[in-house]
Amino acid sequence: MDKLEQIFALQNKLDRELEQRRGLDFSYETWMQKDILATMDELCELLNELNYKWWKNERPLDRDAIQGELTDILHFFVSMCLRSGLDAEKLHACYLAKNKENFDRQNGLSSKEGYEIGEGAPETAL
Repeated sequence: MDKLEQIFALQNKLDRELEQRRGLDFSYETWMQKDILATMDELCELLNELNYKWWKNERPLDRDAIQGELTDILHFFVSMCLRSGLDAEKLHACYLAKNKENFDRQNGLSSKEGYEIGEGAPETAL
């Protein structure tokens, strides 16, 4: 089992156990809403680790706390994938296809409009 498959298997086990122990039985739509809200909360916790408040004195970054928040976000993201029928293999395939499309868009090779780099527009490296 590769690392991504292991993450998906462990998250599936955790989700099933939580549902059983807590008697949770929500619809797909409700689960997705709850997972999105939980992810947004974790993103706010991550943001709070990053000195974005210009009205406060900066403090040293806590990389362990940042990594912990990113891991919390991953938990909810994987739950949403599982609920939507994406396993590790399908997510990997979807990611590869979207990544190719994103490169194609930036390189002017996509039929999708709005990504062209016009004259005077700064070019940035990926």
